Amino acid sequence: MTFTKRALSIVQVIACFFALTAIMDAKQQTGVQDAADPNPDLVGRLTQQLGITPEQAKGGAGAIFSLAKSRLSSGDFSKLADAVPGMDGFLKAAPKAGAGLGSLGSIASGKAGGLASLAGSFQSLGLSPSAAGKFVPVLQQYIGAKGGSGLASRFAGALK
Repeated sequence: MTFTKRALSIVQVIACFFALTAIMDAKQQTGVQDAADPNPDLVGRLTQQLGITPEQAKGGAGAIFSLAKSRLSSGDFSKLADAVPGMDGFLKAAPKAGAGLGSLGSIASGKAGGLASLAGSFQSLGLSPSAAGKFVPVLQQYIGAKGGSGLASRFAGALK
């Protein structure tokens, strides 16, 4: 390899490095999070306050946010998603509807009201069905701090 070709290869490697660095910086500045770690702040609050694993925190919050999404207007859910960075990651982490309930899952989750409809999802995460009720105050406080008390109240109301 000649000196010119080697120098050109080095310049290309350096250019790729700077391009990747710029992409990573832009991702951090826009608040985009990986699905595996959708919102370290909220996941940390849930794990510390509820004594659960990060996977349980992500899956449980995702199940609750999925329920809220199905019950809030699209405008209100859009505001909620703006207040909770990493919302897509939480929704992806939610167990499938009716998980843990066997063949009765879809029937039970369709007829149960509010948080009771999440029992199978929470059981599949290794949490008691009543654990969903412990998530709500933590999530509501976070949403209130980030999106205002009105949004936090609409979120809580959607879960009843």
